[in-house]
Amino acid sequence: MSQYYALGGQTLWNPSNGASRLFLRQVALFEAELGLPSGIGPMESDECRIAPVAFKAFADALLARHRRTTHAVMIALSEGFVSTVLVLARRADIELAWNATGSAAGDQLTDLQVPAPPAPDQETWAADLRQRSLELGRFMAR
Repeated sequence: MSQYYALGGQTLWNPSNGASRLFLRQVALFEAELGLPSGIGPMESDECRIAPVAFKAFADALLARHRRTTHAVMIALSEGFVSTVLVLARRADIELAWNATGSAAGDQLTDLQVPAPPAPDQETWAADLRQRSLELGRFMAR
């Protein structure tokens, strides 16, 4: 059995029920953390519709939050979800605001860890995250 995540008439992802269930639970968690709706609708008859405008706002906020933290555990816990969202955004041709947060060394850092690992520069951070999402996308059936 599998489920479908679709935008318009295009299937973005066709995961197994277990992967889908875990993803949707993480969606709810990050909606609460960000205080934003994700645009990822409820699963009905094994299909979930994605609203592009709300999804873009959610993905942009998720990227900004991910960029602002230097807490190694929080980064590790969220990185898989962030990468999955990036795959969906890329498949939906949604352009994300990669530079919206500026430098991680700025005054908007959250969830600091002491001692904190050095934050990579914006370009390195974005390139590494894009690469991880590309690799993950190879395993996300349509």
